[in-house]
Amino acid sequence: MAFTPQIKIPATYMRGGTSKGVFFRLQDLPAAAQTPGAARDALLLRVIGSPDPYGKQIDGMGGATSSTSKAVIVAKSERDDHDVDYLFGQVSIDKPFVDWSGNCGNLSSAVGSFAIASGLVEPGRVPQSGMATVRIWQANIGKTIIAHVPVTDGQVQETGDFELDGVTFPAAEVQLEFLDPAAEEEGAGGSMFPTGNLVDELEVPGVGTLKATMINAGIPTIFVNAEAIGYTGAELQDAINGDPRALAMFETIRAHGALRMGLISSIEDAAKRQHTPKVAFVARPASYVASSGKQVNASDVDLLVRALSMGKLHHAMMGTAAVAIGTAAAIPGTLVNLAAGGEGGENKRTAVRFGHPSGTLRVGAEAVQANGEWTVAKAIMSRSARVLMEGWVRVPGDCF
Repeated sequence: MAFTPQIKIPATYMRGGTSKGVFFRLQDLPAAAQTPGAARDALLLRVIGSPDPYGKQIDGMGGATSSTSKAVIVAKSERDDHDVDYLFGQVSIDKPFVDWSGNCGNLSSAVGSFAIASGLVEPGRVPQSGMATVRIWQANIGKTIIAHVPVTDGQVQETGDFELDGVTFPAAEVQLEFLDPAAEEEGAGGSMFPTGNLVDELEVPGVGTLKATMINAGIPTIFVNAEAIGYTGAELQDAINGDPRALAMFETIRAHGALRMGLISSIEDAAKRQHTPKVAFVARPASYVASSGKQVNASDVDLLVRALSMGKLHHAMMGTAAVAIGTAAAIPGTLVNLAAGGEGGENKRTAVRFGHPSGTLRVGAEAVQANGEWTVAKAIMSRSARVLMEGWVRVPGDCF
């Protein structure tokens, strides 16, 4: 019996923020996978080790969580005033599909570093020592991200003293600017608030009618109050991820919110769109012990936020959801703003520090209202990134 040999593809395994993923240059992919379609999806599924009915991704590069089942493709950009195009794929763990519907804010922090190290940024734009400004076109959502990447002696600086809750070791700080972060989603008319309201009454069968802020910024996100669904906002992963009824409830909220936002045309379509929208719950500040054992005091934060990704409570916070949090916090009257103390709709915030399961995170955004419409020029946050391994990934030659 003849066996198909494995092929090897140049790749880099990177941590970006609180996520990990396999990074590729577009030009290094096999020809059939250089364009969107079934071949590309099949290749990435095999690289990551999906679909895996055991849920472990043992036979691939994935780490069996939404934070570690990711792939990134980067290419030189042909767009004016951009250095690279960045495409993100959220790889399902147990199902045979790759979700291309949104960005990963955490891995966005690694794109600039990868682009410089891979020769995708013009040398004249990279200082010998200093801060390189990498202009990234986020192809999933059609938005610009500016990454400020430290460079020392001509090399990307990865080590440093910047600490990020959810990441064990300190590293070099990478500041990200998400320009005009309101997502232009099909069916949402390009509006930051696709329903036209800062707060909606969302009817969820089996749950009830919930107040919800549904926003397209960074990534489409549905915010509800923790108290309304029986939580405090200080929960850690085990409190929710080990509860099938809770997970089913959140998926029902997500599906009905997605329908209300115009992101899907029927409830059944939600199962085909796992990456977006996100669902999150918010609460007033309270003290709790983070997953690392670190004490987070109520005085340390402006509010508490917990968010689900790919059907499970995230161990920290998705970067794109952090953009949604910062944007919503900046707009008086949203549930996020109210949880952060914006009583009476008067409190416009330019930055907010929120508590998540691994600790705290600060994100900034400045909102402006004109002709009844809210806009945000940019949201800013800091992350870090580091190469974990580089070389080649190997996959059976007939897998795609």
